[in-house]
Amino acid sequence: MNESNPDKHEGQKDEKPSSLLEKIQQLGQTNVPQLSQDSKIHCLTIVGQIEGHVQLPPHNKTTKYEHLIPQLVAIEQNPNIEGLMVILNTVGGDVEAGLAISEMIASLSKPSVSIVLGGGHSIGVPIAVSCNYSYIAETATMTIHPIRLTGLVIGVPQTFEYLDKMQERVIKFVTKNSNISEETFKELMFAKGNLTRDIGTNVVGADAVETGLINEVGGIGQAMAKLNELIGLRKQSQEGIVQ
Repeated sequence: MNESNPDKHEGQKDEKPSSLLEKIQQLGQTNVPQLSQDSKIHCLTIVGQIEGHVQLPPHNKTTKYEHLIPQLVAIEQNPNIEGLMVILNTVGGDVEAGLAISEMIASLSKPSVSIVLGGGHSIGVPIAVSCNYSYIAETATMTIHPIRLTGLVIGVPQTFEYLDKMQERVIKFVTKNSNISEETFKELMFAKGNLTRDIGTNVVGADAVETGLINEVGGIGQAMAKLNELIGLRKQSQEGIVQ
């Protein structure tokens, strides 16, 4: 009996160091604040490059759309989650994957707020505007440019038509879910001289708000307060319908 007890104590001691090592490896620190189990808000983080149908090299920091879509379905189904916070710092990525995520966020029945920190470039723009209300940090940027294909492209008229139709899908979604006009968005998209080796425009903080693309300049505090406000309004409207 006495011989078996020390082994158990040793095993218990080994569990703590291993969990600490995992935290250091994954997050670079040992003490990580956890979300409350009673939290009614789900935080969805979109960072790096949005990975679509093609797997990117392992050294790329990616957000995989097949990971996000089940989360969004769970958010809609879970009665304990009352709101969604989307935090963006992305360089863009797969157009169809980005649009799929955007459409799912826009069609949620629960309130959603997005905040662009660092960057919300390319296909990150539709995701940023897909929420009920959007924020951008004062120093954050958003690059608006035409859709491009990389790799082998067959140079036939159908290829151009396909790209043109896909681009129209992006333009219609952005203009429908924000206060920017189609003319202004196209001007930003096809502007020359703003980007060094490409056409398009890089809008920073207040410029994104001025064009009508984003609702307000702000940080995580304002975004969280707005989401709680939207959750409160939704509750009031539901109580009114029940009465």
